Amino acid sequence: MLHPTAIVHPAAELGKNVEIGPYCIVGEHVSIGARTVLQAHVVVNGWTTIGEDCLLYPFSTVGAASQDRKYAGERAFTRIGNRTTLREYVSVQRATGHDEATSVGDDCLLLAYVHIAHNCVLGNGVTMSNLAQLAGHVDVADYVTIGGHTGVHQFTRIGRHAMVGGMSKCAKDVPPFFLVEGNPCQPYGLNSVGLRRAAFTPEERSEIKKFYKLLYNPKLNVSQAIDAMKAEVSTNPGREIIDFLEAPSERGVLK
Repeated sequence: MLHPTAIVHPAAELGKNVEIGPYCIVGEHVSIGARTVLQAHVVVNGWTTIGEDCLLYPFSTVGAASQDRKYAGERAFTRIGNRTTLREYVSVQRATGHDEATSVGDDCLLLAYVHIAHNCVLGNGVTMSNLAQLAGHVDVADYVTIGGHTGVHQFTRIGRHAMVGGMSKCAKDVPPFFLVEGNPCQPYGLNSVGLRRAAFTPEERSEIKKFYKLLYNPKLNVSQAIDAMKAEVSTNPGREIIDFLEAPSERGVLK
């Protein structure tokens, strides 16, 4: 279903039952999966793939050229997974670097005015509230929640099931399962509501809480905290926290 005012390049690939609404623009190198809906005034260009059953609200843009000064027009990709919703004025921009990609996973919900800059990678089930903004090269793992009016510094990592509260400035890596908030961000315990909703067991939640206390024990540095965790770890979430803390980091872990 293509509205007569929409402009769709003949080379664009549209799956079955795709709906392109009034005044939308779809570029040459775009592929859109089955049953995805572009409501009105949506612009999708660049080398962009959008999955199935997605919903793009008016004035959202996907695949526009990176705002990075280093971008020189090279082929770079934008990828949106299945069943993801982009509300009004969301912008997801293509990557910088030949054949690099900006990607958003399945089942994500990006509320109005969210911005995803070049080379960001979002996992599945990510929720970002209104006006949350990611600078370039941010890595957001599965089921993260980012509150409204929050800014995330480039090259920051946010671990799985973490929550960043609204009106925050996030310039350090956020370990999985933790709750952080503020300008600058400070740790405020576990994302307890998210963990219960995701059916983490009491044993898993107990170990996450224990590791949170070790990491933010003022008598221990990060290396000492990791050693203490390794001596006690017994659950997969505990191992995930250790792996996150030991992984390479541009920004360093929030401490």
